[in-house]
Amino acid sequence: MYGMGSSPAAKTTWPELVGLTAEEAERKIKEEKPGAQIQVVQPDCFVTMDFRQNRVRLHVDSFGKIERAPRIG
Repeated sequence: MYGMGSSPAAKTTWPELVGLTAEEAERKIKEEKPGAQIQVVQPDCFVTMDFRQNRVRLHVDSFGKIERAPRIG
């Protein structure tokens, strides 16, 4: 369990998903963060720099595999 008065920190990054397909990664993220808005980012695509607490971007390679750790933002 957790210490007195503490709770588990909300997860903000998923390094263990690197190498999985976007579909596999999305399923795992939504198991842990059901309200997450998943955004798949293709190679060489631009993204906005705004921060959103409920958004997780999945940066994929040309084979559709996660190439960097997904994170909230």
